[in-house]
Amino acid sequence: MKFFSLLMRKSSLQKSLDTQESKFEETPMIGLDAMKRANSTLEDFCRSYFMFHGLDGNNPKEIFKYLPFLSFTESYIYQLDTLNEKELQLPSKVKGCTLGNSLSNFCRGDPFDSLVSVLQFHGLLTVRIRKELNSGLEYWSLERKLCHALSRNKKIVVEDVLKAIHLKSFDYRVLNLLLYQLRGEQVNELHMEFLSVSEYLVELADDLYDYEDDVMENSFNVLRMFVRIYGASAAPCMLAQRITDAEKKYECLSRTLDQELSTNYWRRCEEATREGGLTSGHAFGTWNIPPVIVDEESFRLERMKVGMCQDT
Repeated sequence: MKFFSLLMRKSSLQKSLDTQESKFEETPMIGLDAMKRANSTLEDFCRSYFMFHGLDGNNPKEIFKYLPFLSFTESYIYQLDTLNEKELQLPSKVKGCTLGNSLSNFCRGDPFDSLVSVLQFHGLLTVRIRKELNSGLEYWSLERKLCHALSRNKKIVVEDVLKAIHLKSFDYRVLNLLLYQLRGEQVNELHMEFLSVSEYLVELADDLYDYEDDVMENSFNVLRMFVRIYGASAAPCMLAQRITDAEKKYECLSRTLDQELSTNYWRRCEEATREGGLTSGHAFGTWNIPPVIVDEESFRLERMKVGMCQDT
């Protein structure tokens, strides 16, 4: 009788678990495009961050062990990022808030609710991961605020710009914290701090490389913002000072790392910079700030004319 009762309780528990799992499995949350866009980030994460966990980012066996959760999480983030990018091209007030079929996931509720539920169900959610996801929401909010203000010739403040730069790499921090959870290891605070500064420098380098494209797409770009705040002549100097300060902090923190780890990461930065076709970045020690665009609207019109001529 006790054995039968135990089986009944186990069966009931299994049904409950199956119901919860099927709820997640039957909910379409991620599109193929988001998964494709997430791939480059996932590849870079494995090759750049796995070494901080004592893992080989070029070993398929080690990658695939953790890939399902890493891929699901990054693809989910890209799904929301795509919606946010589209919203930058539209009026600020858009109706509807359903993931996957609306551009306005950000107007009410929590767009990360389903992701949080999945991570929580599998025992992977931490307060810190939840905080970084909130940082993502804050970044998207700041991006919309700043880019809409820029396109409407409204005032922006440098505090918002600097905060947005630091928040922008939230997805890498989420993946890194998630990897600690998947491995059952404590977070290494020194590594997190060092990588945070590295992420900041990478974001600055990317913004310089993507400057003209970001103007065309009305995306967040630190140089765009500095031109509006400080003017065309002063903006490059102000940005150069930020880069110098960050590089000093990077160098200081890199000396606190294990020598082999520091060397391997530096090599990876150089490798990633070459692969991306960048001509600037701290791995090379050279930064090229592109000519600033004072009249963005005229630049867009000219670019579109050139594109139309090339198509004909």
